[in-house]
Amino acid sequence: MLALSFGLTAALIWAVHDLLARKLSQGAALLPIITVVLGAGSVVLVPVALLAGDWAAMTGAAWGIAAFSGVAIAVAIGSLYKAFSLAPVRLVSPVIGAYPMLSLAFAMAQGRPVTGSEWLAVLAIVTGIAIVALSSRDDAPEGYASSPSVALAWAALAAVGFAATFALGQEAARQGADLPVILIGRVVALGVIVALLLWHGGSLAPQRGHFPVLALMGVFDAVALGLVTAAGSLPRAEYASVSSSLFGVLTILLAAFFLKERVRAVQWAGIAAVFCGIAALSMQG
Repeated sequence: MLALSFGLTAALIWAVHDLLARKLSQGAALLPIITVVLGAGSVVLVPVALLAGDWAAMTGAAWGIAAFSGVAIAVAIGSLYKAFSLAPVRLVSPVIGAYPMLSLAFAMAQGRPVTGSEWLAVLAIVTGIAIVALSSRDDAPEGYASSPSVALAWAALAAVGFAATFALGQEAARQGADLPVILIGRVVALGVIVALLLWHGGSLAPQRGHFPVLALMGVFDAVALGLVTAAGSLPRAEYASVSSSLFGVLTILLAAFFLKERVRAVQWAGIAAVFCGIAALSMQG
């Protein structure tokens, strides 16, 4: 179904984004990086949203919920970059991707029925993610800028942020229109990060050499988030949120190939469980 396709496409895009985030965030100041990424995504969205967005459909409630989704975006992306700066992808990426249970919980709170088979599919996804995370506990300290527990805490906060982002963004889209909601959330998130950057006296100058890559990451993130938010007007919108969580596993695959991060056999078993959960969701519709 279409919502599931949106989520899976977003997962692939986010996997590439996260691979680049892991590479660039190690030992770097994070607020300037996030500012450029969010700024680039906003620049891409402005003309599209202004020209094609149904701004007349935006109610006061839609504006308010979209703004709150922007705060959630700032929390999610800030925590994600922090987690990637502290630990290998195989540890933090599965935890960041563990938000599907929260997404379906939000769907239930909104009054949409969630079947037992859907919970079982999500349980398979979360179990696979847990296998990968738990099997990383005995890793050697190389590649860790902080203790694994600190990295996991940031990863968990990112998961909460993403679940809130998708739930709020989709609800705002239902009460308003997709493109305006996406742009409002993005601009609010950028405002939050810029305020933090100014508060800490940061500068964008050290990132000039990375501007092209960071700008591309911003476009990737904007497109992926736009796909999940746009699914809010489709049947079974929560499928987009759940299936997009596959980005965590895809990032591990990319990191194993490009960054040579080792993945053990038990971790591959966890990855297989996640794919099985996604396949189960695709057969639900």
